[in-house]
Amino acid sequence: MPAALLALAIGAFGIGTTEFVIMGLLPEVATDFGVSIPSAGLLISGYALGVVVGAPLLTAIGSKVSRKTVLIALMGVFIAGNLVSAVAPSYGVLMTGRIVAALSHGAFFGVGSVVAASLVPKAKQASAIALMFTGLTVANVLGVPGGTALGQQFGWRSTFWAVTALGVIGLLGIVFLVPRQDTAEGPGLRSELAVFKSLQVWLALAMTALGFAGVFASFTYIAPMMTEVAGFSAGAVTWLLVLFGGGLVVGNLLGGRAADRSLMPSLYVILALLAAVLVVFVFTAHAKVGSAVTIALFGAAGFATVAPLQKRVMDKAKGAPALASAANIAAFNLGNAAGAYLGGLTIEHGLGYTAPNWVGAALAVAGLLVALASGLLDRRHSSQAPALVLEGSR
Repeated sequence: MPAALLALAIGAFGIGTTEFVIMGLLPEVATDFGVSIPSAGLLISGYALGVVVGAPLLTAIGSKVSRKTVLIALMGVFIAGNLVSAVAPSYGVLMTGRIVAALSHGAFFGVGSVVAASLVPKAKQASAIALMFTGLTVANVLGVPGGTALGQQFGWRSTFWAVTALGVIGLLGIVFLVPRQDTAEGPGLRSELAVFKSLQVWLALAMTALGFAGVFASFTYIAPMMTEVAGFSAGAVTWLLVLFGGGLVVGNLLGGRAADRSLMPSLYVILALLAAVLVVFVFTAHAKVGSAVTIALFGAAGFATVAPLQKRVMDKAKGAPALASAANIAAFNLGNAAGAYLGGLTIEHGLGYTAPNWVGAALAVAGLLVALASGLLDRRHSSQAPALVLEGSR
């Protein structure tokens, strides 16, 4: 593994930690600033909005700058946002810090995916992307539980100081380990935006949004599902999330390897498996052992999609892979928000805490159908190409 991939993974670990750790610190933040839990929860929504806006915007702004320089600048933005959060004197300033940190999120993973792919032979590019995203998955296993425990013990600000330190380590890693990247010689921002005229790029983004909407329709409500349905204690939820996180790590790496061998068939299988696991979860959620096993499988199936989806959009946007890759990160976050909303609707309408699993399965199937349509277009294009060559030779 190139050392540069380790530097990218460290940056991804810090970003993943700051994104999700706030969920475990909402009571402390709400008490400190005298706001309600729902108001404190808007810090999550604000972050997601920052990702959606920042991903394409900052990537486009940096399109004419060396990718290494862009990564360094993005880590600087990330550090600044978390530093503001750590010292925030008010709820509004904390929200500002969260949004500033989020601006770097999508662009970092977008540009980082392109850099990671450039460090290895073409046959190993999806695996390289998966290795970078391992930082994000490990954040869910170690960073989020550790950051939550730190914040509960020493105050929520200590968590943001720790994440700021992680950002500094990631920054230094990029400075010293990532090789010099030539300045992009692209045709200009207007031409780069032209990649979004491609139907295949939009189908790739739709696969991402639908697939991860399926994941978050269920995952958002995993805690009440486990306590109210499976019968676990509230304290056991932390360990169940560790199981889920372990599944993320394994699934992420396996998905990258599978995509290197055969990208689209891998996506078909993974999305079908995700839908199947969510259907099974409806029934296993009523038993402790069954739900624990299913949670690990759910994590593996959910994150096995990440590297293939990221590679797919990069392949279909060769004129601006970093911009399209960043847009794909925005699609991930749109899917997260939509899935959580749709899953919550089933609970609000009295269908029970397992109902979001049905929603997640349906969304995963929708993603699979989009993937099949995209693959069909590929086959039509490849079958027409020889005919065009023969026509031109006459």
